[in-house]
Amino acid sequence: MTDPILALTDARLTLAGNAGPVEILKGITLSVHRGETVGLIGPSGSGKSSLLMLMGGLERATGGQVLALGQDLTTMDEDALARFRRGNMGVVFQSFHLIPTMTALENVALPLELAGAGDAFDRAAAELAAVGLAARMHHYPSQMSGGEQQRVALARAAAPRPAILLADEPTGNLDGANGQAIMDLLFGLRDRHGATLVLVTHAPELAARCDRVIRLADGRLAPEAVARAAE
Repeated sequence: MTDPILALTDARLTLAGNAGPVEILKGITLSVHRGETVGLIGPSGSGKSSLLMLMGGLERATGGQVLALGQDLTTMDEDALARFRRGNMGVVFQSFHLIPTMTALENVALPLELAGAGDAFDRAAAELAAVGLAARMHHYPSQMSGGEQQRVALARAAAPRPAILLADEPTGNLDGANGQAIMDLLFGLRDRHGATLVLVTHAPELAARCDRVIRLADGRLAPEAVARAAE
C-alpha cells in the first residue's frame, strides 16, 4: 500500500478557555490514503471540525504529529502553511467564505492568481461552468442564493486541482434540494480531479457515499474507528 496522503499520530489540540485549557482532540492516530473519501461524523462538540482543521493546517496541533503529502504541518510557520495549502489543498466551509466585493469569477480566480497561473480566469470560468454557474460568473455573492454561493466555493476549492479536498459541513446551510446538488457536485469534483476527499457531515446520506466513515466522540476516535484505522 502506498504511503498515506494524510497521517496523524497522537494528534492533540488544546485551546484556552475562560475556565482554563480545554482539550478538544485527545490523541488522534489516523491515516487517509490517496483517492479515498472519508466522512467524519459524531455529535456536536466531538471534535470533527477541529480534526479537519488540523488536517488542513488551519489549526496547529498542540501535541503529536500531522503529516500531509509527507510534509509535517506541525513544524511549518503560518507562511509555509499558507503556501502548502495553496498548492495542495482545497477547503470548503459551511458558511462559503466568499469575498463580497469580488464576482464569482474573481473569487474562483483568486487562488489561481496567487499561485501565479497565467490562465487563472480561463480556468476559473471553466470551473464555474462545471458547477452550473456559467451564466452567473459576473454576479457578486450578495446577488446569489446560498446554493449558488456554495457552488462558487466548490469551484474555488477545486480550481487549483488540489490533491486533498476538505469540506466542513458543505450542505449544512442549504435546503434539501440544494444540499443534494452540492453533494453530487462534490463527489463529481472528486471523480473529475482524482482528489482525496475528507468531509465533516451530520447528513447520513452524505456519509453513506464515503468509502469510510470515522466517528468521533469527546475528542477521540470511537472504538470502531480505531479498529478500522488499525486495519
